[in-house]
Parts: sequence; structure tokens; C-alpha cells
Amino acid sequence: MGILTTTKGPDGIAEITITAPPVNALTVQGWFDLADAVTAAGRDPEVRVVVLRSEGRGFNAGVDIKEMQRTEGFDALLGANRGCYAAFKAVYECEVPVVVAVHGFCLGGGIGLVGNADVIVASDDATFGLPEVKQGALGAATHLARLVPQHLMRAMVYTTQTATAAQLHAFGSVHAVVPREELRDKALEVAGQIAVMDPFVIRRAKECLNGIDPVDVNRSYRFEQGFTFELNLQGAGDRHRDAFVGGK
Repeated sequence: MGILTTTKGPDGIAEITITAPPVNALTVQGWFDLADAVTAAGRDPEVRVVVLRSEGRGFNAGVDIKEMQRTEGFDALLGANRGCYAAFKAVYECEVPVVVAVHGFCLGGGIGLVGNADVIVASDDATFGLPEVKQGALGAATHLARLVPQHLMRAMVYTTQTATAAQLHAFGSVHAVVPREELRDKALEVAGQIAVMDPFVIRRAKECLNGIDPVDVNRSYRFEQGFTFELNLQGAGDRHRDAFVGGK
């Protein structure tokens, strides 16, 4: 069984579900597969809106660091960076709105997915954060800046502190907060409110809103990734990832 499933209802809602235990940290291939699934859903003329969610303990824990450390050379690092870029870009450029349902933890690469989504629904136990500096990496501050105010984003990057769903709801970036057992239903409810609209108009609205975005999220994220490469060339990446895998 694959880590991704896509189901499409008669109402035009495509539901993409990630199931990658134990913590939904995606492998290199997993990121590319997710990008392909989101892109395919958006290109389907029968799809009016996409719901992206996960099963298990939390929404997403980022890249599979253990895969990276098992792989000789930089192939897995380069693959993870390109895969994350592809997946984040796919969510942002999906031809229809993407409603993301977040529960538990949303870390690292999860922030990239959520920050690029159109509407965010979260469970009341959801937390959001970027632990990248503890792993000798940088990235997705571009997307975190779409979720929290500028100076909080900086504090969260430097300290790796997390923010709650309630905080993000107060900032206006999370549309609704519900108990975990109601999360999927709420995401589908919001998606349904979009799906009843004229699909041609909604597709143009998505294109229009991306066109007036003040930040080029794709270019901005690639800029961040350059510093991850620099940290790896200097040995900081391996040092911190080895400590993570070793439980130090």
C-alpha cells in the first residue's frame, strides 16, 4: 500500500491522504509523489477543490532524516530539497483551491505544504514549527511567514518554538479550529462551500490570487535552500542530523 491515496467524490472534492507512519516524515520519493498527486488532482476537470490531510499521530514531520543519513553522498539531500520544492510548488500552483487539514504536529516540510495552501483547518491539538536549525538546515521560513507575523516567525526560526492552532486562528491564517474527531468533516465542509461555486470562476480566482501575491514563494524558498546547501558543505548538516538519528 502506498503512502498516498486520492479519492474523488461526485461533489468535485478530491481528498488526498498521507499515511506514512510513524510521524508522516516523507522520503524523497514521497515528496515527489505528493507533488504529482496534487498536480494531477488540480488538472482533473471534474475536481473543484482539493482536501489534503494525513492519518496518524500528526500531519507532517518534514523530511525523512534517517533516509538522508543512510544515503551516501548528497543524493538524498538534493532529492529531499527538490522533492520539497516540487510538493510546495504543486500545492501553491494547484489549479483549484487546496484546503489543508492539520492535526497534531506540523513541522518542517509540513509548514511548506500548509503555508502554500489556500485554506487551513486545524484540530485544537495542532502545533506548527520549524526545528530546522537543530538539524543544521534552513527552509520554509517563506511559508511560516504566511502563517504568523514577521517577528514571531523570526523568533520561531531561531528558538524552534512552536505556535498553536489557536494562535494561528487569532492571526487569521487558520480558518477554523475544531476537535480532532471533527477535523475531516470540517475540512470537507469548507471544501464543499468552494465546490458549489462556478468552477471556471474559482480556477480563475486561484490564478488571480497567486498573481497578486506580494512574495514569489517559489523563488523565496529556493533562496532559503541555498543556505541549507552551504551548511552541508561546511559539515553542519551532517553533524546535526547524525545527532538527531543517534538520539542526542
